[in-house]
Amino acid sequence: MPTTQEYWLSGPIPDVPVLLQPAAHALLQSVREVKAYLEDFPEEKLWENPFGRASVGFHLRHITGVLDRMLTYADSNTLTEEQFDFLKNEGNGNHATSSQELINSFEAKVNKALEYFKNTSESILTEERFVGRKKLPSTVTGLLFHAAEHSQRHVGQLLVTVSALKNQ
Repeated sequence: MPTTQEYWLSGPIPDVPVLLQPAAHALLQSVREVKAYLEDFPEEKLWENPFGRASVGFHLRHITGVLDRMLTYADSNTLTEEQFDFLKNEGNGNHATSSQELINSFEAKVNKALEYFKNTSESILTEERFVGRKKLPSTVTGLLFHAAEHSQRHVGQLLVTVSALKNQ
């Protein structure tokens, strides 16, 4: 891991509302850590499932997909067929996608999230939103925070998977 100071200790992200700063920091930290952990990672191991656990490729696709879905729900929208198809195929290793392409997709989605944050008024953060076909209740804050903490959780799992595969 680089010795670069963690995002949450690096001051505010310009134009991101103060209440969304922790989520912005967590997402930026996730991108930084993914890049560091996958440096020199062997491409042929991208879709391996060590010990029956999720592959590195799955974690990268999943954090991108979850972030996309949470932004959709925060906007009061329902998922598209394309999003459902992405969800069904997050663990599918039959994609001609490199780890760098997966990292780039995640980073692009994080950048989209940061733009979303910048254009979100703090006055709507407690507004109710609904998740999935069952329309489970949440709030804008709940969705955006979940996107960030879920990304961090999977980055931690990705680290363990990368470590296990690099040491095989």
